[in-house]
Amino acid sequence: MQIKLTTLSENTTGMPGLLAEWGLSILVEADNYKVLLDTGLGISAAYNAAIMGVDLSAVDRIALSHGHRDHTGGLQHVLNVMRKEIEVIAHPDIWAAKYSRTFSNKEQYAGIPFVREALENWGASFRLSQEPVWITDNIVTTGEIAMHTEYEKIDRELLVKEGGELRPDPLKDDLALVIKTRTGLIVVLGCGHRGMINTLHHARKITGVEQIHMVVGGTHLLHASREQMGLTIAELKKLGVQKIGVSHCTGLQAAAILFQEFGDKFFFNNTGNVITI
Repeated sequence: MQIKLTTLSENTTGMPGLLAEWGLSILVEADNYKVLLDTGLGISAAYNAAIMGVDLSAVDRIALSHGHRDHTGGLQHVLNVMRKEIEVIAHPDIWAAKYSRTFSNKEQYAGIPFVREALENWGASFRLSQEPVWITDNIVTTGEIAMHTEYEKIDRELLVKEGGELRPDPLKDDLALVIKTRTGLIVVLGCGHRGMINTLHHARKITGVEQIHMVVGGTHLLHASREQMGLTIAELKKLGVQKIGVSHCTGLQAAAILFQEFGDKFFFNNTGNVITI
């Protein structure tokens, strides 16, 4: 089975002519099936797909890692290019009223910037599930990820509005995409809000596969403490992860530490990057 991961949108790019934009969008091809994980913040995923010769109309399904706008804001642009009805897999909480204080002392709306009915008019058919969804025999969404580690916490600056009041968002909608291969699992993270290590253990549990070949995507280590980095690195080594490709919300400091620890197993996964296995 050939596997191809194409990053259509990320914070940075090393390729001339492509747009970099805060957020993430990765096209996963496996089992002769194409799944788009997230759609970036705005126009970048659709624009870069055209520049790279990626036919979005050939995508079979979309999966949303969670309901933040930097992963869903490009959905309208992507649907307009696809021009067809397509199933969108996500957790029910993607429609929660999400806010953030991350970039400001003032709460700012951070959720999906569209109403559901508008997206459905553009072709989206939402399949909302708390449980894993098997897309093919070898591709599955994680569904809701249990939090077991003591050192992986939800960012307190991420909020949800309920009954007119803001409270910390548990981000139960945070999910990842998992691919079973002969050499182990490939785990594609959106943001990893519920913890990269929690996600990897959850992926092993739902697939019954112990070995993790590669983890790629947003690791949410941007504000990780030295203690969290140490424990994360120790667990990645214990799990025997062979490749670590970081994107989006990892942060340069965390990325530098991971490179120092993992050497040629580490890589930056930015806009335009194509991985073929």
